[in-house]
Amino acid sequence: MYVLGLTGSIGMGKSTTAEMFRDAGIAVWDADAAVHELYTSHTDTIQKIAQLTPIAVDADGVSRDALRSLLQADKTLFPKLEKIVHPAIRMHRDAFLDKCRDLNLKLVVVDIPLLYETGAEAWLDGVLVVSIDAQTQRARVMGRKGMTEEAFEMISGKQMPDAQKRERADFIIETKTLDHVRDEVHNLIEKLMDKKPNA
Repeated sequence: MYVLGLTGSIGMGKSTTAEMFRDAGIAVWDADAAVHELYTSHTDTIQKIAQLTPIAVDADGVSRDALRSLLQADKTLFPKLEKIVHPAIRMHRDAFLDKCRDLNLKLVVVDIPLLYETGAEAWLDGVLVVSIDAQTQRARVMGRKGMTEEAFEMISGKQMPDAQKRERADFIIETKTLDHVRDEVHNLIEKLMDKKPNA
């Protein structure tokens, strides 16, 4: 099974690209969706976050908006939160990969926003970086509901610069148009279906 990591800075078109892999019948694990699941239905994670910062937890679980505000106000909170969330995410991801192996899938995609920042490339067979020019990126991000310059800067500050990601990538897709991305995704699937993992 070839495990392809998918990453890209905020506003680069990663979610759209992941959706195109899904549309092509490829199994995709989404780190953001896994976090959402942990925050809304994983009792152990919710309880640990409640102990760390009770104000971030309500009847529906962990409030991402409240958490974001707290993280902006207190930089020391982030590593403490990571210690709770990262092991739970790893278990979630490993369960997905085990299931894919049981199904004898040839190719799977793991969608990880902070892929290089967390050293995930070490256990992947290859990495695809999606990219676009900085002007388009900013326009896309600032067009999102509730996005502020401060939030954009905070998120960008935690991400490796796009140029560095491109240097380290095995594959790059410029997310100029939907048709271009779709064609590139299909070409890559075709290429990787014939590949054997490096490991």
